Amino acid sequence: MPVTLLPGPFLDFPLNPLVGRLESSAIRDMLAVAGRPGMLSLAGGLPAGDLFPVDRLARVVAGLLATDPGLALQYGPTEGHEPLRAWIAAYESLRCGREVALDQVLVTAGSQQALDLVARTLCSPGDTIVVEEPGYLGALQVLRAAGIRLVPVPVDADGLDVENLAVRLAAGLRPVAVHTVTSFQNPSGTTLREPRRRMLAALADRYGFVVVEDDPYAELCFDGRPRPPVRSFGDRVVTLGSFSKTVAPGLRVGWAVLPQPLVTPVVRLKQAADLHTSALGQAAISGLVADRRWWRGHLDTVRAGYSRRATALADALGDVFGARLTLNSPSGGMFLWGRFTDGTSTAELLPRALDRGVIFVPGVEFHTGPGGEGTLRLAYATNTPDGLAEAARRLRDAHAGLRG
Repeated sequence: MPVTLLPGPFLDFPLNPLVGRLESSAIRDMLAVAGRPGMLSLAGGLPAGDLFPVDRLARVVAGLLATDPGLALQYGPTEGHEPLRAWIAAYESLRCGREVALDQVLVTAGSQQALDLVARTLCSPGDTIVVEEPGYLGALQVLRAAGIRLVPVPVDADGLDVENLAVRLAAGLRPVAVHTVTSFQNPSGTTLREPRRRMLAALADRYGFVVVEDDPYAELCFDGRPRPPVRSFGDRVVTLGSFSKTVAPGLRVGWAVLPQPLVTPVVRLKQAADLHTSALGQAAISGLVADRRWWRGHLDTVRAGYSRRATALADALGDVFGARLTLNSPSGGMFLWGRFTDGTSTAELLPRALDRGVIFVPGVEFHTGPGGEGTLRLAYATNTPDGLAEAARRLRDAHAGLRG
């Protein structure tokens, strides 16, 4: 019997206006292009697959499935796997020199989910959150999806310009929260200096906003000394962390350290969203970090690998561009931030770069409004030093074609 489709009006679906206005992430869209044969990608902020602890992870998962499959495959508590939460609480307590209680730790599906839950708990549509400029695209997406008004504050060589924020607050700005990627910021690679961290915590106390400290790159410090979190200096701070950059993003395991008044509402919102984070992923991560000696060695390996790649790309770009391109000094994380000094528009440079087999992200994508025309973000984690040198040469050729 033939199937008859209902007439047009019945095929229309009502959309929440906020969802209908959402734009796709430029970086996520670029991943399809980055996968073309022969393309060298400096675009996506992907961790290095060759540094994933594949063999160790395989042994841990095999042991879990052999000895306690119920733990790894069954439903679990919304708050997260308790041994992993206890490890995170101890880790965060050590980092900030203040006790973090077990019940302050919520395990999430990556730090992106943690940001979404916290933003929706704190804010109603139309509320204001201060964001960094340039800022993390994923955060801008989350906050726009919640209908939040974004007020940008610039980032300079020392991270979020907290002095600028203080002037704005004194003039009457009243945000619900300030979102900042404090260590090796995405996209600029900068780190918030300790005096600014102290000042930001003090401003939060004075004006009553919450600092959402997004810190997924904290352990990717090339000197092996993670910086003290903003939470070290105040109580109005939510700290977000992730194993995506240190273990593997496919496991989707992150966390939030919450002030006590936020614990119950955020946990209930997560319960409504997905019940709990992957039990297998949590148990596997817990098995990895339980071996302290192995974990320290693994972090050292990841840091050394990224340090070599950062240096290789910075040196190669310096060789081919000289003073025409200024770069941040890489001290951790996964990104270099460049600025052309000769008037180059990186949005115009991108198509020519694609023609020559290299891709990057123009700086305009990280701005809430106009700005960033001469800047670009360059991700180095997924390429070898030789590949990064070749990517720099291709970028030079693209630039020569544009300027010629």
